[in-house]
Amino acid sequence: MVLGELVRLRPMEPSDAEAMWRWSHDPEVMRWMSDGHRQSLHHVRQRLEERPRNAYGDVLYGIEVRADARLIGLVTLRDAEPETGRAELDLYLGEKDCWGRGYATDAMRTMCRYGFDKMRLHKITLTVVTENHAAHHVYRKVGFVDEGVLRQEFRRDGEWYDMYTMGLLEGELR
Repeated sequence: MVLGELVRLRPMEPSDAEAMWRWSHDPEVMRWMSDGHRQSLHHVRQRLEERPRNAYGDVLYGIEVRADARLIGLVTLRDAEPETGRAELDLYLGEKDCWGRGYATDAMRTMCRYGFDKMRLHKITLTVVTENHAAHHVYRKVGFVDEGVLRQEFRRDGEWYDMYTMGLLEGELR
């Protein structure tokens, strides 16, 4: 487990499938995320069962509240390569009653610290829809910098949206 102030990060288990399935079927949770094609609970569980163990190139952790060990979301560092020292971060909280309470900020800091300290990354990147103001605020709060805009990169409800590409260098984490 990787400990933050408010959260702990732990490997995902097949028993987490129901929560992931529920989150992926909540339009408010998925509003600014690419949700692809809906999967059955069986397929989500199967995907977790067959998922390779965490390794340098792809680390997936569940986000738990330290106070009660409740799973509230997930975070991943993916596409990491030791040759470049870079990885891409994805994070979301599926439990809406946990939004705005500091859990995403703490999970972001904790995962970035893990990436820089344990994985020896030099840079962590991410993308975020420009209209996702809450997530953009969290990312800037922990030190991510806007590096560019991907024009009309994300489609939702018949509308095209731009996305920020953001980066955080080793030593910039706040």
